[in-house]
Amino acid sequence: MENKPITFQFISEPSDVNYGGNVHGGSVMKWIDQAGYACATTWSGNYSVTVYVGGIRFYEPIKIGEVVQVEAQVIYTGSSSMHIAINVSSRNLKQPRFDKKTHCIIVFVAVDENGKKLPVPKWIPETEEEKQLEMYAKRLMELRTQIEDEMKPFL
Repeated sequence: MENKPITFQFISEPSDVNYGGNVHGGSVMKWIDQAGYACATTWSGNYSVTVYVGGIRFYEPIKIGEVVQVEAQVIYTGSSSMHIAINVSSRNLKQPRFDKKTHCIIVFVAVDENGKKLPVPKWIPETEEEKQLEMYAKRLMELRTQIEDEMKPFL
């Protein structure tokens, strides 16, 4: 199965504004979830639900009226889970180059109509870059386990 990135492009709107005059972080998170969902559902062929969003990093603000690009790509699969790398970039309409503004990893699980986990096709990295992305996802899984252990007393 070919692992092509899913890419959304659109212009940020005045309704996306925060109190500082830039795009609201919540709007960016919504776009991340939408692109991740499209990627996971395309990969699995089934309805997929978000189970984890980790390490969301906002590098720079997105300005209202900029072209926004949200790219989602599978970087690791488990038996029912899909780890999706999301990069959010933007550019001024008068500029040709996109600049990365946000990055995160989001994990989805494919489910049936009763919410039961379904198996997903295995993603096998082929290029060196894909192998590095898979190792990145695996390292993050280990860190999540440590974080979850730290959080247990507070849940």
